Amino acid sequence: MSSIKKNISYQIAYQFLTILIPLVTSPYIARVLGAKGVGIYSYTYSIASYFVLFAKLGIQTYGNRVIAMVRDDRQKLNQTFSDLLAVHLCVSVVVLFIYSGYILLGKVDHRGIAVIQTLYIFAEMVEINWLYFGLEEFKITVVRNSVVKIVSLAAIFLFVKSPDDVWKYCTIMAVGAVLSEIIVWGFFPRYIKIVRPDWKNAWSQLGPLIGFFIPSVAVSLYKVMDKIMLGAMTDTVQVGYYENSEKIIIAALGFVTAIGNVMMPRMSNLISRGEGRQGEKILAVSMQIVMAVSMALAGGIMGTASTFAPVFWGKEFRDCDIFLRGLALSLLFTAFANVLRTQYLLPHQKDRVFQISVIAGAAVNLIINFLMIPHWKALGAVIGTIIAEGVVCLIQTAYSFKYLPVMDYLRKMIPYLFFTIIMSTVVYLIGIIMEENVRTLVVQILTGVGLYIGFTITYLYVTKNELWNVIIKTKNSQNND
Repeated sequence: MSSIKKNISYQIAYQFLTILIPLVTSPYIARVLGAKGVGIYSYTYSIASYFVLFAKLGIQTYGNRVIAMVRDDRQKLNQTFSDLLAVHLCVSVVVLFIYSGYILLGKVDHRGIAVIQTLYIFAEMVEINWLYFGLEEFKITVVRNSVVKIVSLAAIFLFVKSPDDVWKYCTIMAVGAVLSEIIVWGFFPRYIKIVRPDWKNAWSQLGPLIGFFIPSVAVSLYKVMDKIMLGAMTDTVQVGYYENSEKIIIAALGFVTAIGNVMMPRMSNLISRGEGRQGEKILAVSMQIVMAVSMALAGGIMGTASTFAPVFWGKEFRDCDIFLRGLALSLLFTAFANVLRTQYLLPHQKDRVFQISVIAGAAVNLIINFLMIPHWKALGAVIGTIIAEGVVCLIQTAYSFKYLPVMDYLRKMIPYLFFTIIMSTVVYLIGIIMEENVRTLVVQILTGVGLYIGFTITYLYVTKNELWNVIIKTKNSQNND
């Protein structure tokens, strides 16, 4: 299997592209489609994504883990993949029929756009990324996604020209999703052979799949339901504000996602081989790296928000600065919980803790949304997301105290928090002193990056902690190569 460093490199490269494309398309789409057009796309996609969620049925996380645990036995690997695939296809077909009935018989806003969003369910039906993630073959998915994203980017600039082109934008995004999933089917015969499903065993996988599906629904309540509730209780303009702000946070979380995608199958495989102690050492370093980067990103977003929102999206989106700052705070809770979840809880099959935490977060978020959205609109949804992510993080952290040196993780975060506060304050003051334009935003970003990197390298060099040792070891291995 590929090395951790190589897989993380692939994932980070892909996440960089994932960050870059929204940075390129978001201001263009905001100006061409306007807040209303962005809101229509976001609202219809959010509804379709719930049906996609039912089609997924938790297979991404569960399939990833199970494949990682059996990948050293080719016969078990073939049978496990075939059984999971069979169940996944059956469930997806049922969901596709139900969504079609919703479009035909239900009271549907923007019915034509809703029809286009059907393609996302078909994309999920043929999705097998969990196989490659479990095998730690990330290059295939990274290259495929990168090519499709670049082609989609070009199509957006070529065909989306006015507010009437919302349907074109939706089509490009949905077709891109389908192509991404279909392409990888050409590679799987290298690694696996489809055999006749053992239906008894296949349907026995339904229980664990539902176990992962339940928290997925809960997570969606504060990842997707926010936008549905905003659209139902306010208007699509508020959805557009929230959608654009959330895109930046999702892009920033790309680094965290990259680490989690790579480390969960590796940790699962280590544990299945009885090497859990080695995994805990890796977790300690991962936590420090993830939180150092997450704090830098959150601080940068908070410091530049007042300049970024109007310069990047246009004056219509000026109010997004406060949404960006709030969602940036939630990024820290999400990052910390992600490391605990993907590198300890799920590999150790502590699924119950994961389920309880996200269900609690969803319940809190739903209550806050009902109370705050009617009065505070998009800001109410932001507050709900912050508190929900905090609840999820708190529960997972409280459980992990029994098994991991959580206080040591928190103690090592203090210097990075200090650097973040200084950096964010300086960047914010630059925005106040200088005019609101692109040059100011560039100066803020360069200053923030320079300050944070300078502080961090100095700190690591002086303390010579384990992260510094990893950097030196990596540098020496590269020189030897």
